[in-house]
Amino acid sequence: MPPLETQAHNPPSSLALMSDPPKPSRLLSLDVFRGLTVALMILVDDIGGLIPAINHSPWNGATLADFVMPFFLFIVGVSLGLTYKKLTCSKLVATKTALLRALKLLIVGLVIQGGFFHGLHDLTYGVNIQSLRLMGTLQRIAIAYLSAALCEIWLVKRNNAATTSSNASPLKKYRYQWVLAFLLATIYVVLLYALYVPDWEYKISSDGFSRSAQAFSVKCGVRGDTSPACNAVGMVDRKILGIQHLYMKPGYRRTMQCSTNSPNSTPPSWCQAPFDPEGLLSSVMAIVTCLIGLHYGHIIVHFKDHNNRILHWVIPAAILAFVGFCLHMIGLPVNKNLYSLSYTCVTAGAAGLLFAGIYVLVDVCGYKRPTWLLEWMGRHSLMLYILAACNILPMFLHGFYWKKPENNILRLIGIRS
Repeated sequence: MPPLETQAHNPPSSLALMSDPPKPSRLLSLDVFRGLTVALMILVDDIGGLIPAINHSPWNGATLADFVMPFFLFIVGVSLGLTYKKLTCSKLVATKTALLRALKLLIVGLVIQGGFFHGLHDLTYGVNIQSLRLMGTLQRIAIAYLSAALCEIWLVKRNNAATTSSNASPLKKYRYQWVLAFLLATIYVVLLYALYVPDWEYKISSDGFSRSAQAFSVKCGVRGDTSPACNAVGMVDRKILGIQHLYMKPGYRRTMQCSTNSPNSTPPSWCQAPFDPEGLLSSVMAIVTCLIGLHYGHIIVHFKDHNNRILHWVIPAAILAFVGFCLHMIGLPVNKNLYSLSYTCVTAGAAGLLFAGIYVLVDVCGYKRPTWLLEWMGRHSLMLYILAACNILPMFLHGFYWKKPENNILRLIGIRS
């Protein structure tokens, strides 16, 4: 995600948590947190396939890779809380700016994850509009960013006097945002467990979708099912986006049911079906994660004292994580693909605790040199995302050669024989 310009008070290099920040400057801990998330994303993308323990969970549960997306969304929220602490222009102008930024992210996401860069080994690039993937990582971030930005622009009452005060209550001032977050979570849970999911079918061939391809039927006829085949999240995407525009290699293909070691003689019919882990209904809870991050940005604006900031970060984060684990234990599973309520609570709580720890390390204790690389990565996160996570750099290394494709840059530097 692109680093937004965020200004906050920068504490002096001191071990004491009670010192007040002397002057405004960039909040380094936010850049470090963003850079750490980028590094984590690159790590799980590169070696996640070799180490299943850190790869995305096939369905229920959460691994290291499943924290990357919520961390990005949380960071977007924190950044917005600092960016819009004072509106220097009209609400309409601010809205236009937010729309343009979201549109840029959306377009980049469509180009990258929509299928343009797909033929790395064959060096064939292009998009089949009929099977263009409409959703993706950057598209989800664009939706959450725009939603949170509009909330900050239109749902906050600003006075002519100073908008920040240590005596002001962030919960009271931003109560409409919390009401919206609660409503979004309620709507999501109601739709997930109340929508009727009928039987459905899809057609697919080895080279994509076609009218003559083999048809597969999936038996459902249920409500409240959170299995890969019959959940409401997938149904909404199939009805609105169209099954041909969903992600073709969903994680549930790695479940025991769909593997070669399936307990059944043949895998279930839904194993080859597309499913988008960044779909429409699940993006509703992604907005909630962004709004939680927005609250953490408000804490920075309203409290200048380190102790107050850390206290107002750690307590809600611990409560969120605890609630998420409790929900998981009573049958509302932690699930990244569905972006379930328990997953939202657990990952947002983890993000809050990690951010508080980085803040203490970098902005309070002043350990900036050990984290300079992460800080740099955080300031150039979109560039790194495109280069590393979307195969732009590998395509560059494979794409230029002398006379024969085998004589490429990789052989020149001794990586390939």
